[in-house]
Amino acid sequence: MGKATYIPTPCIRVCRLNEESVCVGCLRSAEEIRRWPDADLDERIEILDQISERSKTIAPQY
Repeated sequence: MGKATYIPTPCIRVCRLNEESVCVGCLRSAEEIRRWPDADLDERIEILDQISERSKTIAPQY
């Protein structure tokens, strides 16, 4: 299996920021949401890792 060349957005169209400026749907911070369109693969993986860590303490609300 080869290396990924594209990682789609984790957005699930439940777009609302909580009091910590984290989306209650995809668990990305407002800054991560802004960075996503221009992020390369490594940065997208980094953002996904942050979402994974965040999901241990914040449950998505959808």
